[in-house]
Amino acid sequence: MPIDCLFCKIVAGEIPVEFVYESDTVVAFRDINPQAPTHVLVIPREHISTINDLSVEDEVLVGSLYTAAREIAVAEGIADAGYRTVMNCNEGAGQSVFHIHLHVLGGRPMNWPPG
Repeated sequence: MPIDCLFCKIVAGEIPVEFVYESDTVVAFRDINPQAPTHVLVIPREHISTINDLSVEDEVLVGSLYTAAREIAVAEGIADAGYRTVMNCNEGAGQSVFHIHLHVLGGRPMNWPPG
């Protein structure tokens, strides 16, 4: 675990967070700066800094992020109306915590193209 990784500290229980979803490979919690009525972050328990650091061996792990997103959308009541999933890569794309994470946003109309 990188010493300064906020999300690794959350996974380790060093920073208390209420999980809305938990599995052997991922955890999910509400974003502290929500951009929609539902805004949940899904993170792997394993530290991977950016999408650029993914390998073929991580395919199942990344798939589990999306499976979690689907389950969260159903639990939050946004699955049928629609929701957006977003994963940013590096600072220029808006990544502010360098531990991959999938944003699950819903509960309002989503415009296209995104900002």
